[in-house]
Amino acid sequence: MYRYDEFDAALVRERVEEFRDQVARRASGELTEDQFKPLRLMNGVYLQLHAYMLRVAVPYGVMNGAQMRRLAHVARTYDKGYGHFTTRSNIQFNWPALTDLPAILSDLAEVEMHAIQTSGNCVRNTTTDVFAGAAADEIEDPRPWCEIIRQWSTIHPEFSFLPRKFKIAVIGAETDRAAIRTHDVGLQIVKGEDGETAFRVFVGGGQGRLPHIGQEIASAVPGRDLLAYLTAIIRAWNLEGRRDNIHKARIKILVASLGIDAFREKVDAHFATLRREDLRVPDAELARIRAYFAPPPFADLPKVSGPFDRAVLADPDFARFSRNNIRPHKQPGYASVVISLKPVDGVPGDITDAQMEVVADLAERYSFDEVRAAYEQNLVLPHVRLDDTPALWRELLAAGLATANADLVTDIIACPGLDYCSLANARSIPVAQALSKRLADMEWQEKVGPVRINMSGCINACGHHHIGHIGVLGVDRKGEEYYQITVGGSPDERAALGEIVGRSLPADEVAPAIQRALDRYLEIRAEGERFIDTVRRLGADPFRQAIYETLDAVA
Repeated sequence: MYRYDEFDAALVRERVEEFRDQVARRASGELTEDQFKPLRLMNGVYLQLHAYMLRVAVPYGVMNGAQMRRLAHVARTYDKGYGHFTTRSNIQFNWPALTDLPAILSDLAEVEMHAIQTSGNCVRNTTTDVFAGAAADEIEDPRPWCEIIRQWSTIHPEFSFLPRKFKIAVIGAETDRAAIRTHDVGLQIVKGEDGETAFRVFVGGGQGRLPHIGQEIASAVPGRDLLAYLTAIIRAWNLEGRRDNIHKARIKILVASLGIDAFREKVDAHFATLRREDLRVPDAELARIRAYFAPPPFADLPKVSGPFDRAVLADPDFARFSRNNIRPHKQPGYASVVISLKPVDGVPGDITDAQMEVVADLAERYSFDEVRAAYEQNLVLPHVRLDDTPALWRELLAAGLATANADLVTDIIACPGLDYCSLANARSIPVAQALSKRLADMEWQEKVGPVRINMSGCINACGHHHIGHIGVLGVDRKGEEYYQITVGGSPDERAALGEIVGRSLPADEVAPAIQRALDRYLEIRAEGERFIDTVRRLGADPFRQAIYETLDAVA
């Protein structure tokens, strides 16, 4: 992982001291809340329903044990003993006192963490494939490019006050494990005609009130020109994006209104005016950054692991964990291990301070001192010896972190909803908990196979319900909480928005309705067909019928 140089360290420390003064002025009444709002947002501080919330950046999802322990310290010392991981590789603390925020940020700065640009109308935390550097199918590790984008975009003088927030995701494989087509800009590493690193660029993706799937604007931008091309994209939007209407300010609206060809012309015009050599990363600097992401010192191991195979045969619970939570690795004898933060009746993405300490210890002992935050609101130990997975699993089991449901129906993505968020129309957490309890049977979950269920408490779509195979959106119907269901969304390389299947349902009907839809899938699927494949083949009608048939009969 990247380590701060003297410029990074100085920048973060200066920002902490600047914010310390701003908080003191707010606490004394010298600043009103309206005056304080833009200052706190640039430091990752929201005012939620009951308290301030702090969002801490985890750049491209990578942490070490010391950083995870410091997050545990923050949760234990300044919050209520837990944190919440989000779909953008950040962690949120929901209960800090305003006057404690400078101390929290100071403590985080000691381990090279911060909250800069985790909110506000700026370029947000760049995300990537949680298996970057471990996946066998990647052309190139995308993390060095994420770091280059982070350095370029941090407190960028031209792009710190954009029309709205701006999100970038980067992948290094054809398989999209970072939902790049739902971002303002999505970047896929490809090889250019000269055999050098290039980027396929998607623009105009986004969810929320007016969701859009990103469109391809360029097929192979040379790596040497990446920052110049990103500058041209953001400049075109920054100059022409809507600032009169917050709901129409995102780049997706500009791209949709102009059309991708017309927007490309504007980007190309800006690109032509740039002194590209000024925005090229020098070869020596690129080599320096890449060196931080060199593979760890893997041992020379056989592909087959005796301890792993014996444990699979001896313990059916470990065998299930191995099927669902252990992923193949490009290095023989190693695997990536998914730590699910979705226990039955748990809050998706939540982790206690004690569990953070356990994960820190396991990362140091089993995964070259590295842990990743995943888009799915889980954690990943990216480089674990297969021989060590049985012992690792037993320690996860003791810590309540061995739920074997990665990518199954109870691996639910959900925002905090109305329990915390002042923007929400409905609660997400109780509905997700009810769903996880109803669908908890592991044999049934494995029979159903991979299904992505996403849940949001409002149209802002922090739970990414639009791109869930099954999406659940909380709505307000005359002061009561109801839930709209969509089917057929997808975040991957075949990205799609889900189709609304019918009228919204009360909270207690959501879990039974989704179970009926999944039971119908088991009845009609073809051999070897995943849920999303069946939806693509037959459309939403069979699932619509299953969701409403009992309700309509009662009505």
